[in-house]
Amino acid sequence: MRYDPEHKERTRAKVLKEAARAIKANGPDQISVAGIMASAGLTHGGFYAHFKSRDDFIAETVAYVFDEANSVVGKVMGDLPPAPALAAYIDFYLSQRHRDSRAIGCPLAALSGDLSRLGPTARVSFTAGFNRLSTAIASKLKALGYEDPDALASSVLSELAGALMLSRATEDMTLSKKILDCSKTALRQRLGLEILP
Repeated sequence: MRYDPEHKERTRAKVLKEAARAIKANGPDQISVAGIMASAGLTHGGFYAHFKSRDDFIAETVAYVFDEANSVVGKVMGDLPPAPALAAYIDFYLSQRHRDSRAIGCPLAALSGDLSRLGPTARVSFTAGFNRLSTAIASKLKALGYEDPDALASSVLSELAGALMLSRATEDMTLSKKILDCSKTALRQRLGLEILP
């Protein structure tokens, strides 16, 4: 049976959606092509109709998770002015809810430790995704008049992801919350956002 191009694209998107959850929850090394295809309601044999190789599949999944992350940035910041938009994103990112939602959370914190061991194609996708997130933050920093907003945005993202990773790594929930809260306060102060709600 022949399928129209839209069917193939919908099927591919379904596979990538399943893979996105799995890669953030378990890391790229734990992704099973057969398991992802089964979760998407497909057979393992159909994999190569959508992806050239496992490496290509991982790279496309990484790109997909960053598309989701950029969508979240858009939703969280919305049409808010620059300062409240940044404060809202910091508060969202360093929340207990985000900490506890690894499978649907930011790929920076979920994948940073794994990507250095993968091939260049996945790292290219990761770098492009990081740059897109950084650009979204830099645009708000630029509007607030910060010098070198690109460098500052990279630093902000690094602190956000690092704090989230550490808060997830500890088994002590009091310490985990303290990491989130202290980082949130420090970042807001650093960016002059501490008086915002």
